[in-house]
Amino acid sequence: MPAKIDTAKPVIVLVRPQLGENIGKAARAMLNFGLVELRLVSPRDGWPNPSAGPAAAGADVVLEKAAVHETLADAVADCANVYATTVRKRGVTKPVLTPEEAARAVHSEPGRSAYVFGPERSGLETDDVALARAIVTVPINPEFGSLNLAQAVILLAYEWSKHAALEQPTVEELLPPAPQEELEGMIVQLENLLQPTGYFRPESRAAATRRTLRNMLTKPGWNHLEVRTMRGVLSALGKGPRDPDPKG
Repeated sequence: MPAKIDTAKPVIVLVRPQLGENIGKAARAMLNFGLVELRLVSPRDGWPNPSAGPAAAGADVVLEKAAVHETLADAVADCANVYATTVRKRGVTKPVLTPEEAARAVHSEPGRSAYVFGPERSGLETDDVALARAIVTVPINPEFGSLNLAQAVILLAYEWSKHAALEQPTVEELLPPAPQEELEGMIVQLENLLQPTGYFRPESRAAATRRTLRNMLTKPGWNHLEVRTMRGVLSALGKGPRDPDPKG
């Protein structure tokens, strides 16, 4: 049974792409933001292309499922909302959207959507743009408009992902804050260690000093593991120095 297609996700269509490396890089950009359906229109060097795999850097699932079409009309035949990524074309009257505006439209409009990208050197032709419902143009430095294919794909994929509630990767699992009882035990332990040293003298300043110490220790929002570790440190300090290890 074929895998079920997620019709809420836009299709990425590359029209007459020239280099296999660029197709691979586009696939890599797609998968970073959860897009997996790639359609190719008359790729110059045919398909599959051995140069695409290494450039995809592991996005093999996108390349393996890539479909090849002879014309753009065939590639977007099942799509109700087609967005042509290009500069404004003379003789073509279409709504012009930013990537963010296009992303909101994709999420709000019924039917399948497609982002269409042109060849690396020349971009989409006027007849290609004529098939689209709207043009997507990236606000860019007018003195240097030089996005490559993968960069253009990643811009649109990223804007789409912002509205898709993708799970954000985390560096580590965050532990919940320690309960007040554990934090209080740590503070009391530290105060008991400091008391014999005369740290809280003079007596007239003892309450203020304890309050400042407490404020310092409650700011970080210690978790259970951190409190336990610090109490271990305090216990070790309270025991004083050990005899040197005879073996060391």
